[in-house]
Amino acid sequence: MTDLDEVVLTVDEFEAIRLKDVDRLEQEQSAQRMNISQPTFHRLYLEARRKIADVIVNGKALKIEGGTYEINPQQNSDRKRRFYRRGEQK
Repeated sequence: MTDLDEVVLTVDEFEAIRLKDVDRLEQEQSAQRMNISQPTFHRLYLEARRKIADVIVNGKALKIEGGTYEINPQQNSDRKRRFYRRGEQK
């Protein structure tokens, strides 16, 4: 991006937003999909929402990064996460 300040959203934060806000899962279900505890999911979700609000309200650029992930080709399956870490079972 050019002269915009950047806010970095991690892939885990992105996934938390996708599961809760797009797929409309409850936090417990979302945490299970991500193989993390519900309190950890809640922290990721709140931080992601704070960052996204900062981007929208203050006109910043959003950059998504944070690890080596691939998009799961079977992303529409209810049993699969959309992203998985390289080397992790799909």
